[in-house]
Amino acid sequence: MSQRISDTGGDSSDRESTSPEPTSPEPTGPTRPAPANAIGEERILDAAYELLLAIGMRRMTMADIARHAEVSRATLYRRWPNVQAVVAALMTREWTTALVSAFQPDAVDGRSRLVEGVVEVVAKTRVHPLMRKIIELDPEFLTPYLMERRGSSTVAHLALVKAGIEAGQADGSIRSGDADWLSRQIILVSLASAVSGPVLAEPKEYPELDEELRVMLTRYLTP
Repeated sequence: MSQRISDTGGDSSDRESTSPEPTSPEPTGPTRPAPANAIGEERILDAAYELLLAIGMRRMTMADIARHAEVSRATLYRRWPNVQAVVAALMTREWTTALVSAFQPDAVDGRSRLVEGVVEVVAKTRVHPLMRKIIELDPEFLTPYLMERRGSSTVAHLALVKAGIEAGQADGSIRSGDADWLSRQIILVSLASAVSGPVLAEPKEYPELDEELRVMLTRYLTP
């Protein structure tokens, strides 16, 4: 972190006539972790991301994350109780970023904006390094979010899809119906395509997989 240094002021002749004080040598020991209030969450999540891709979640420890982020373990534990919670926060960040960038406001209508946004998020999720590494090495981490409870990412996805459905219903491009249930069905189909798509298609076939999802969603939502 850069530090701004200001002039101390005073008469220039005084400064010229004063002998410089001896300076202490710079410390040569290891860098000490920054204070807890100076550590940004992004820095810690970036460190966890790099470690997860390098060694997988099962081998990663809180001490590893703290060391890689150059923070104390106490700082880390004040924010998250364990590695699983750190990875959950990391996944929420990654999927939220994908969501925000995918749903562009310049689509011709609400249905087009929603369908193209969902297809783009699914396509990115399917090949995302974080998702592929977890499925490869630690698939059991995903089980609760697929079969038992909604995670923060799923809640955010549902809210965004529901808002998109309501916008499309308002402009007449999406059929009438309960936006809650329509959004849930879209999330179910999207999760299957994102997580299980590689089981049914080779990477070179992913564009065809995305096109079929686009057709399915369009027909499902068209009045």
